[in-house]
Amino acid sequence: MVPPDAGGGLMRGDLLSDPVEGLDEALAVVDAFDEALVAGLLRPGPAQAAGVSGLAGAVAGTPLAARVAEAAEKAAAGTGGEDHFVALAAARSALLGSVHDALVQRIDEAVGRPVEGDETAGPEPVAAAPEEAANLLAAARSWLCDLARGGWRGLDHELVAGAAPVVAAMLPEPGMRRRAALLDGFAAELAASCPGATLERVPVRRWADLWSRALLLTVPGSAGAGAVGTVTGRLLPLGVDVQEHATAVQAQVHAVLEPAGGGAPRLVRASVSAPKPDTVVGAGLWQLLRPRMSLLGAVGEGRSAEVEAMPVTAEGDLLWDDALARTGEPADAFATARVMLSAATAARVEPLDRHPVRIAVPVLLEGYAAREGEDGLAFEVAGRLLAVDTDRMPAAGPLTPEAVAASHACVGLLRWDAGEFLLQPLAVETTVRKKTVAVHAGAWAGGTSDKAGVRAEKAATDAVAVLRERAGRLLRT
Repeated sequence: MVPPDAGGGLMRGDLLSDPVEGLDEALAVVDAFDEALVAGLLRPGPAQAAGVSGLAGAVAGTPLAARVAEAAEKAAAGTGGEDHFVALAAARSALLGSVHDALVQRIDEAVGRPVEGDETAGPEPVAAAPEEAANLLAAARSWLCDLARGGWRGLDHELVAGAAPVVAAMLPEPGMRRRAALLDGFAAELAASCPGATLERVPVRRWADLWSRALLLTVPGSAGAGAVGTVTGRLLPLGVDVQEHATAVQAQVHAVLEPAGGGAPRLVRASVSAPKPDTVVGAGLWQLLRPRMSLLGAVGEGRSAEVEAMPVTAEGDLLWDDALARTGEPADAFATARVMLSAATAARVEPLDRHPVRIAVPVLLEGYAAREGEDGLAFEVAGRLLAVDTDRMPAAGPLTPEAVAASHACVGLLRWDAGEFLLQPLAVETTVRKKTVAVHAGAWAGGTSDKAGVRAEKAATDAVAVLRERAGRLLRT
């Protein structure tokens, strides 16, 4: 979707609209199994038994075949044990992993971007940390299996409350906090939906995703080893993806890393999260995030960052440490995308993280025409439409749907949802008074003189001050 000599972005838009062989069939098997979890597997009916058996049939001929076939037989008879449910969750994860891989391969073909493989030099691996608290993993696994037996329609407060002592015991253990956060959030969603028998609509795919991931994370060794090496070089930001919840916020900076001493550039990410009160919204979110990561200041100023021995995971996530970074020279995201993006190497995703929802590939689009339709905004290039997901654009920046619709170049994240590829804009170039102007979703990350941004920051400051004063009074009483 850009000229072949321009450097970055999508080259073959037609590949994004053509069907992917086998994808619909794999998702249909997952959907059937997920429906079996709605009523539960304590006393499965014919439809549920068929859904479980279909999962076993889909992985026949793979290393999982024998274990999943046994698990499906036991679950269909209502006698499934913990090992059987783990096997079924593994089969479901493998199917969605195959969907993820097929979609990523299609994106690689469209973008023409190299992917990190065995022949690519990368960080030296380190040994995984020994697993601890096996009893806590067993307790979590027992609760999750009880959920599968009862099903989403069988939810009640007593069943959901079984997670509370497990989460409380996990939180003091640093190696368990990832699992504790997942279990706590999952249990909170379930508790808010009790009793399950009265639910008008069950979030079938979402709860099955959370259940299967949580269950697989109870297998010793599944949490991974964290950082596997370090990187040194120049970090060139492409844009910021902001994800906001009522009680938490995360900013994820997507960037290209130029390794010191030469070598192929790499796609990397750096994330920062913070708890927040629900009264802090919009540009006020940056006040919570800035003190935790200096990179946001560099992004707001349109500068690069120099990193020295920064820890990095196998998937390209930088474990940010301000002591290992300093602000560099001015760097334009669109210049980086045009010159380096298509040549930047993308890291492979770890097996447990392979899921279509995880797809977020930085791309550059130019030469398109914006089209407004009943289904929302789309970019048309060479007669093909690519849907634009404006709902993901944060209120914490100046990027608006109107600016996207008036743009002629866009750096964004290519995602996949509900059976189609979507583009989430991170920055656009548009024309204002005959001049090309860049508008970034993360433009206010380091502070702003924009009137709307200043007002939002002041409101957030006032809200936080009030909350701190009230908290202080409570502590004094």
